[in-house]
Amino acid sequence: MRVWLAHHLEAVRLALRRLSAAPLNTLLSLLAIGVALALPAGGQMLLGNALHLADTTSAVPQISVFMAANADRRMATEIESRLGKYGGVKQVQFVSREDTLTRMKANPGLRDVIEALPGNPFPDAFVVTATDDRPETMEQLAAEFRQWPKVEHVQLDSAWVRRLDALLKLGRTAVMLLGALLGAGLIAIIFSIIRMQALTHRAEIEVSQLLGATDGFVRRPFLYYGCLLGLGGGVVAWLLVSAAALWLRAPLSELVRLYDLTLVLEGLDARDSGLLLGFAAGLGWLGAMISLRQHLRQG
Repeated sequence: MRVWLAHHLEAVRLALRRLSAAPLNTLLSLLAIGVALALPAGGQMLLGNALHLADTTSAVPQISVFMAANADRRMATEIESRLGKYGGVKQVQFVSREDTLTRMKANPGLRDVIEALPGNPFPDAFVVTATDDRPETMEQLAAEFRQWPKVEHVQLDSAWVRRLDALLKLGRTAVMLLGALLGAGLIAIIFSIIRMQALTHRAEIEVSQLLGATDGFVRRPFLYYGCLLGLGGGVVAWLLVSAAALWLRAPLSELVRLYDLTLVLEGLDARDSGLLLGFAAGLGWLGAMISLRQHLRQG
């Protein structure tokens, strides 16, 4: 175990020396990898913030049940009792016509118009929260409520749920597709870098093989080289995404404030940061493995 660990530590030290031997090439490689990884990582950051905004600002999908204008309070009480006992209904909130009239009069733009009317034009209403907020379930509930006596109109606000769900699915698919395409590109980049490293150290590899070194021994420093290169590119990508989040935070906050929303753009969380670094290191390792397998086979 101690010998195995010593071999791996020596391979890591050799990989670090090779990285530091050509600082400009290493820096440019890290920058290229970092920029490529920053694109899907930035998309994931924006998607995470969109999910957070949806969770904090969007209400639970609800069904609004409006009574007929000529329905009296006794009928409203019966409907409220029926809704409370109905299977699939989690919560019922009664909104009286008087409360609605008071709230509408509080709006300066509507006060004069409402006061000119001969009576209260608003009906009693109920806001229903379902136990199952899937759009198809809520549409079924709304269809049943429409058939009840003295129910004039039933409004279902699940359309935005479908739109939001479709947009989030599109965002996830786009991030995954972008990550896959750029990941394949990064493997190609690291493949070429490791191939150049192997050609540069060709004589050293041949001498090691003549002395009895196994393919695993020859391969190990290059694998760590690719892994460290990918990991360094992941760190660069994390820094770019974090800098972009700080730069966009103020203008984005100003934009969402115009829509009466509250959002502070956050960078990648600990989980996404770990996934980014692990993904980058894994791509570096994979690119090095493919390159060395071909090189050693040709050798």
